[in-house]
Parts: sequence; structure tokens; C-alpha cells
Amino acid sequence: QVQLVESGGGLVQAGGSLRLSCAASGRTFSNYAMGWFRQAPGKEREFVATITRGGGITYYVDSVKGRFTISRDNAKNTVYLQMNSLKPEDTAVYYCAARGMLTSKNPPDYDYWGQGTQVTVSS
Repeated sequence: QVQLVESGGGLVQAGGSLRLSCAASGRTFSNYAMGWFRQAPGKEREFVATITRGGGITYYVDSVKGRFTISRDNAKNTVYLQMNSLKPEDTAVYYCAARGMLTSKNPPDYDYWGQGTQVTVSS
């Protein structure tokens, strides 16, 4: 089992920044690819970003490229999502997730999920 706890969400004005953190416990963190997903009210959960086990390769949804950065610190068992130039359409509950072995953009491929953290961007 892997336990994931997100933090860092909040209310921010458009153009502002937030950094989300996801602390993992349980099994060896470096064995897992990590992903960030988000879900807005009335919408399906969507992929935001993912990072390989070693942190060398990252992927992003087109809508956040150039604004968001995913990173990880395997010594601290933590994955981050730095969000800059936030827009109202980024408003959602953000979830981190863990998947053994390879990365994926598909939510059902992930084995473990955090409880989510709310991000609200005001216009």
C-alpha cells in the first residue's frame, strides 16, 4: 500500500502561483511513477502531468504546458506541482496518484490516489 497526502491548495487570483505537494508513505517511493490529475465540478477527472520514477521524463496536458512543472524528490518521498500563471479554468480538485513502473496519462492505470486538494482561481 502507498498512502498519498496532498497539500498546498487554496484560493489565488488569476495570474498567481501555487505549489502543490504530495507526500507518500508506505512502499518505496522511487518504484512509482507519479501523476497529477484534476477534477472540476461536473467534469471527469483529467490528466495534468506525470513524471517517471527517476524524475528524468515529464509529460503535460497541452493546456498547462509552460505554466506548470512537475518534479519529485525521492529522498523526501514527495512529488510537487508548481503552478504559475494560473487561470480560472484551472479551478478544480487536484489529486496525486502513484503507478508502479511506467507513467500513464490514463487515470484508471493508477494504483493509489490521494484525497485531493482544492485549487480555486478567481478572475
